[in-house]
Amino acid sequence: MSLPVHLVESLAGVAVGSTVEVTGDEAHHAVAVRRLREGEEVVLTDGAGTSVTGPVASTGKRVFTVTIAAVSSEERHEPAITVVQALPKGDRGELAVEVLTEVGVDRIVPWAASRSVAVWKGERAAKSHAKWQATAREAAKQSRRSWLPTVTPLASTPDLAGLVAEADLAVVLHEDAEVPLASLEVPAAGRIVVVVGPEGGIAPDELAALTGAGARSVRLGAEVLRTSTAGVAAVAALLARTPRWS
Repeated sequence: MSLPVHLVESLAGVAVGSTVEVTGDEAHHAVAVRRLREGEEVVLTDGAGTSVTGPVASTGKRVFTVTIAAVSSEERHEPAITVVQALPKGDRGELAVEVLTEVGVDRIVPWAASRSVAVWKGERAAKSHAKWQATAREAAKQSRRSWLPTVTPLASTPDLAGLVAEADLAVVLHEDAEVPLASLEVPAAGRIVVVVGPEGGIAPDELAALTGAGARSVRLGAEVLRTSTAGVAAVAALLARTPRWS
């Protein structure tokens, strides 16, 4: 059985035999909800490549401590994957973030596409962005990631031009594209960007802007996937052809 994973702010300077204190909501959930007990083995990670393992030394109302038995560090995987996710309707945004995190995406960029049904403005934008961040956090723990993905602030179409231009490979998923994703050469390192449109599809001017910045318009299979699942299908197809999955 896999050990439970908990996130902490920092593991800088930790060593075997030292003690790490976990507080706040993370500790409350572990102690009050999961019923964490002294002596139970857990994994702590800072989400920036460092993880430690050890037994719980003590528990409190909103705190627990762990005695470090082992420390491990992990370099960032390459190629780095960024998914630009057009805002879906309802809770499909959180679903997309969850599965993208689980499959290993490094950065998720919420995109206000012109045909997106959902709109992030004002207080709603802040709350929705926080939900995406919380979803990524929990999915990273479930999938035992040492590196948390970044969920950036909401991007507009003009914001994506620079992102695409900096990529070693950038693709836009489009059902009418003639080029299959499987035909592209996938870099073994560097940056890959995958752009996923909204339920209504990417508008012609948006597609032109993205391809003009260097993105390739590609299709998956004959089936038309939902915006919340197209990204994870594309990323899996790409990762299967990189050292990350070989």
